[in-house]
Amino acid sequence: MEYVAVILPSLGVGALFYFAMKAIFNADRHERDALAQAERDADSKTDREA
Repeated sequence: MEYVAVILPSLGVGALFYFAMKAIFNADRHERDALAQAERDADSKTDREA
């Protein structure tokens, strides 16, 4: 039982780190997708005006 008490804080911090990094990478991916879509929209608008 004492082994669980010793390893549990490290596992908890590791799980928090995993979910935080996962959220950061997902947010970055969505931001890149939105930026690419905005650039495509701007390019298509410019092409229609020309």
